[in-house]
Amino acid sequence: MNMKITRRGFIQTAGAATAAGMIGVPYIALGASKKVVVVGGGTAGATAAKYIRLADPSADVTLIEANSNYYTCYMSNEVLGGDRSMDSIKFGYSGLGKHGVKVVHAKVTGIDAKARVVKTSEGSTYNYDRCVVAPGIDFQWDKIEGYDEKVAEKIPHAWKAGPQTAMLRQQLEAMKDGGTVVIAPPPNPFRCPPGPYERASQIAMYLKQHKPKSKVLIFDPKPKFSKMGLFTGAWKKMYGYESDNAMIEWHGQQEEAGIVKVNAANNSVVTAFGDEIKADVLNVIPPQKAGAIAFAAGLTNDSGWCPIDLGTFESTIHPNIHVIGDASIASSMPKSGYSANSQAKVCAAAIVAMLNGQEPGTPSYINTCYSIAGKDYAFSVAAVYRLTEDRSKIASVSGGLTPGDASPEVFKREVAYAHSWFNNITHDIFG
Repeated sequence: MNMKITRRGFIQTAGAATAAGMIGVPYIALGASKKVVVVGGGTAGATAAKYIRLADPSADVTLIEANSNYYTCYMSNEVLGGDRSMDSIKFGYSGLGKHGVKVVHAKVTGIDAKARVVKTSEGSTYNYDRCVVAPGIDFQWDKIEGYDEKVAEKIPHAWKAGPQTAMLRQQLEAMKDGGTVVIAPPPNPFRCPPGPYERASQIAMYLKQHKPKSKVLIFDPKPKFSKMGLFTGAWKKMYGYESDNAMIEWHGQQEEAGIVKVNAANNSVVTAFGDEIKADVLNVIPPQKAGAIAFAAGLTNDSGWCPIDLGTFESTIHPNIHVIGDASIASSMPKSGYSANSQAKVCAAAIVAMLNGQEPGTPSYINTCYSIAGKDYAFSVAAVYRLTEDRSKIASVSGGLTPGDASPEVFKREVAYAHSWFNNITHDIFG
């Protein structure tokens, strides 16, 4: 569909929607306990910690994160394409400290929901009035025969940005011209629904310039995927998709193309149909679930994800614990970086209201997702959401998609928008 609102108009609307929950929260007596512990310092956790402090400087906020630096998954595909460095997606936590957030680098080993205590591997304990858990994702290693954490040290998933991203890039650089790259996307739901297809595009962009005899094969367990029309349109223009000399081939569920086995010894995969596909570079993205601490804390249901109150992100299993980001069941927002950032702000506003004896308001949420498919060629989807009256769904109320028949100037401009968005959101989170 065509864009219903201008880019500038959407950004203004989105900014207003995000800020709406952060205004007008009255404080109660300064002596009240307002201890918040945030578990996980990714996009969602870091945003929540910062915005709780911005909304109520009297709150005592501690962020516990095992790693000293965070690598963003968004824009990591540009590392694979060769247009971005690893350092450009790496962020530290000094900015949060300037906002009064206490940052502790340790691994959280447990959360006692009854005692309201977070425990770390160092033996330290942290009491809380409200706890925010932002565990990110983990992988269902038992779903693909022959693929586990040890094999992933050789055959990367690169779905948690960092060393895996660098490994996959190195393998692409080492591959001979005429080689085959095989990408195996996961079934729904998973982090960043357009991500595997942007990855295929970025890899094809690199190969087209440096190893033009090579191919990218995608073996997908799904019959369709996010932004499918825009991606296939881009692939036809730039990579000969569906032609005799196509650089990208997509094989979907109707061909029983999802993989069921990995043969690490010869770098191949076996599809559901029984075909064995040999790869020079193999990228297997496993089925996903909530991060490990969510399971350890008893925050997940049978789906492997965390059920929540959609207006506050408070767990429906354990009170006083809020789950945000990819691990939460935030129907019907996608598991994306911008969704996590927006949800964290809604959660922060709700927590500040609750700590100050107030009822949280009815929130709005936003999401924008950019995909860079080639040189000077990107597109996006944008949406503003609002909680329905019965609180059963986060419903889209406005938004749009880059038109498939847009001019070259529009696609080029979307690349600039994507880079600007990245700079702005990372400053918003970590600055």
